[in-house]
Amino acid sequence: MSKIGIIGGGMMGLTLAQKLSSQGHEVTIFEKDKQLGGLVTYHNYGKFFWDRFYHVILPCDIHLINYLTEIGLGGSIIWHNSLTGFYIDRQFYSMSNTLEFLRFPPLNLIQKIRLALTMLCCARIKNWRRLEKIKVEDWLVKTCGRKTFEKLWKPLLLAKLGKSYNRVSAVFIWTYMKRTFEAKETSSQKEQLGHVKGGYKTVLKRLETLIIESGSRIHTDITVDRIEPNGRRGVTISTNRGDECFDKVVFTSPVNVLHKVASTDLVQIKENGNSVEYLGVVCMVLISRKPLVPFYVVNIADERIPFTGIIGMSSVVATEETAGFHITYLPKYTVSNDPWLQQSDDVIREEFLDGLRLMFPDFDLKNIDSVHINRAFKVQPLPVLNYSDLIPQVQTKHKDFFVLNTSQFVNDTLNNNSVIRHVNEFLAKCSHLLGTTGHKQKVENVA
Repeated sequence: MSKIGIIGGGMMGLTLAQKLSSQGHEVTIFEKDKQLGGLVTYHNYGKFFWDRFYHVILPCDIHLINYLTEIGLGGSIIWHNSLTGFYIDRQFYSMSNTLEFLRFPPLNLIQKIRLALTMLCCARIKNWRRLEKIKVEDWLVKTCGRKTFEKLWKPLLLAKLGKSYNRVSAVFIWTYMKRTFEAKETSSQKEQLGHVKGGYKTVLKRLETLIIESGSRIHTDITVDRIEPNGRRGVTISTNRGDECFDKVVFTSPVNVLHKVASTDLVQIKENGNSVEYLGVVCMVLISRKPLVPFYVVNIADERIPFTGIIGMSSVVATEETAGFHITYLPKYTVSNDPWLQQSDDVIREEFLDGLRLMFPDFDLKNIDSVHINRAFKVQPLPVLNYSDLIPQVQTKHKDFFVLNTSQFVNDTLNNNSVIRHVNEFLAKCSHLLGTTGHKQKVENVA
């Protein structure tokens, strides 16, 4: 068995560490933040803890559900029926079933038929690579029509991607439509969503316990300065707390961090003149005495509103878990280098509250108990045209160094089911290399 170092304590690094630890490997996780979890970490909302960003489990998330069962949390998954809403033409509409879709006033019958056929087409497309060569706008206009695009899709794309939407391929919308369609099929056409009781804090604490009980270690609030080969065998990780040598090292952080800390003797990064662009997010969280909306998600097709959508978490999470309060997430996505992400909490709070006043003229802000601003700068890579060809090709030059990160998600949305699937596939491919020091085979990783 090997002594293995893992860079990154997000869901991917933790899952990998737990699986390797359970096989008898001695694993050490290095996480720069004080708290584990990355995008799935939790937050202290004053009277209770819950996820910093919104997460739910879909019935089709088989990899995630199986893994939660594997670590003893399968019985803690709670399922609820949920509703989907749209805000368009300054009105709220429910679109949670076929009848509501057929009655949806903003679109005429022909537009609805074309939209339904587009979603069906997405579910059946297998060769996603051809969609990489088509702009998402061009594909949606061709399948749904210009009027439907301008009225429905363009505001949604602007909210989700900002002005960068015109550089994004049709793979972006295909992944979301495909996952939504699969979820409906799995749940017998019901809008059913799940969560682990206690949120992802429960999951993270369970993983932390399993890793430590297996004899492995977790370092938080630690800075990795350098990763270098230790001669012909092993890899040395240098941190602000000292150096440590490992038989194997797996890197799970973003590509730009890999650039900074990994020796060129370990990895060769060919960028083809392009670097991976990431989407970032600012998410304002309202803790209130009354729910803002009856829906789990409200898709906002209105360019006046500064946030992407409204996520009514209390529609799927019982208030017994949140001290009697309701949680509403208001996210806004943009490219990670957008100066807007650096705005102060006060500026973001006022801008978002102004948006709420536009949508809910009669809403009494006195119902809000507290407001929290959470942000992340590296949420997921921006799937531009020909993304799988343009991303840096990372080839490990040392038999004991491996790369596994989210830039490899060329045809996936970023969700925890995809994370678990990629970890499983990585272990299926590389477990024999991780377990045998001195193996001479080269391993190529696309990052």
